[in-house]
Amino acid sequence: MKEELILCPLCGSDACYKTPISEKYSSYFCFGGGHQSNDLMTESEFKFEEYEETIPQLYIDLKQTDSEGRIWYPATVNLAEKGTVFINGSSKDKWQWCAIKTRELTEEESKSLANKGIKYKSDTSTMKFFENEFIEALDYIGFFDKE
Repeated sequence: MKEELILCPLCGSDACYKTPISEKYSSYFCFGGGHQSNDLMTESEFKFEEYEETIPQLYIDLKQTDSEGRIWYPATVNLAEKGTVFINGSSKDKWQWCAIKTRELTEEESKSLANKGIKYKSDTSTMKFFENEFIEALDYIGFFDKE
C-alpha cells in the first residue's frame, strides 16, 4: 500500500493524491480543486451531522459528492511555520481561496505564548485571495518549498 497520484474522482484534476489508510480504504486530497475526502465519507459510513457541527457553514454549502458516493469538503491547510490556506466568502456563489503567511513571534509575544509551545503567528498583512486557484494559494505560503 502506497500513496499514488490519480485523476480526481470529483473534478478530474491530475493532481489528486490517493493515500491508503487501510487495506480497504483510502483518503483523497485534490490539489487541483482543493477538496478532500476518504472512502468512509459516504452516507452509509459517516456521521455527517456530528462532523458538520465542527466546520463553518460555507464548507458545508460547498461539499460535493463524486460518482462513488464519497462526500468531498473544501480543504484547509495549516502549516505553523508557513501559513494557512482556507476558503473565505459570504455564500456558495461568492467565495475564494484565502492564504495567510505566518511569522515568528516577536520577543514580547513570545513571553506570553512560548509556554504554550507557540512559535508562529498568522500575519494578516499577508492575506491574499485566489479565484479558484488552490495550488497558487498553497504556493504563496511556501507549501511546495523544500526545506
